[in-house]
Amino acid sequence: MRERLAIEGDLAQRTEFCGMIGRGPGMQELFDLIRRLAPHVRTALITGETGTGKELVARALHHEGPRRVRKFITINCSAVVETLFESELFGHVRGAFTGATENKVGMFEQAHGGTLFLDEVGELPALVQAKLLRTLEAGEVQRVGSLEQRRVDVRVIAATNSNLTQLVAEGTFREDLFYRLNVIPIPLPPLRDRREDIPILTQHFLERLGRDLVPPRPNVGVSQEAMRQLMAYAWPGNIRQLENVVERTLAFSQGRTQIDVADLPPEIQAAAEPGLAVRVAFPDDGIDFENYVHDVERELIRQALRRADGNKRRAADLLQLKRTTLLEKMKRLQP
Repeated sequence: MRERLAIEGDLAQRTEFCGMIGRGPGMQELFDLIRRLAPHVRTALITGETGTGKELVARALHHEGPRRVRKFITINCSAVVETLFESELFGHVRGAFTGATENKVGMFEQAHGGTLFLDEVGELPALVQAKLLRTLEAGEVQRVGSLEQRRVDVRVIAATNSNLTQLVAEGTFREDLFYRLNVIPIPLPPLRDRREDIPILTQHFLERLGRDLVPPRPNVGVSQEAMRQLMAYAWPGNIRQLENVVERTLAFSQGRTQIDVADLPPEIQAAAEPGLAVRVAFPDDGIDFENYVHDVERELIRQALRRADGNKRRAADLLQLKRTTLLEKMKRLQP
């Protein structure tokens, strides 16, 4: 058990990049993309479901680029009161409005020379969208209540879990701003499309969260049956949900060195259908963890294809995968 945990920990280290973990082809391609873009990109749009790690990608672009020693400023656009948006982003001068008792430096000016991360950019009010577009195009900001234009040199990275194309069609998001932000699109895959990463992500969270416990428990593992359930679950909350589940299971495992199915939340216990996962007896001298995970994936794909009468698109739907992802996995998992 200790040797297996050590192997999994080493694997997590080799597949970690700027706080992100992934050994599958999708994440490795993302890591390569970040390395290529970071030295040059000035504007990027990161898209993905809630909990997929959009802020980590933004921080990686900042850290791997020439602005790494300058500030990284974050604003959550869904958490700012609409009437204060303009002041938060662009600043204001004293007397600009009731309560403006002193000058305020906006986030664009704070991020001068560095990076401004606009999280949930789809929530921006229409007026602020217009001013943001001008700032991106002219490199200038105008504080509320002032006529002075101030030069700013800022890399802008935006992120959203909304469909901006649909918001543009509905008229709630400016088309010109969308194209200005979408210079470099960076889509993030949901966890259900990268199930091969679930074991090392789980082990990573177990080790990190276990070290913070009193007393520390950094060497907790996961039983094969529990891992089958984790890999069969759809993870609507993605990596953030997985981290929360790991934290919960550590609490429910009550000092034991192994997480079992009974420690998992009910919805995850019920996720896998009986007989769907590969049945492998655990030998006395251990198991090849990576090959076992590959066997689980291969069996899931085989069962889905059988139910879909060989139709790959329908099999992909059954597995909640993109068809291209399924084809990629089938090629990689060929014996």
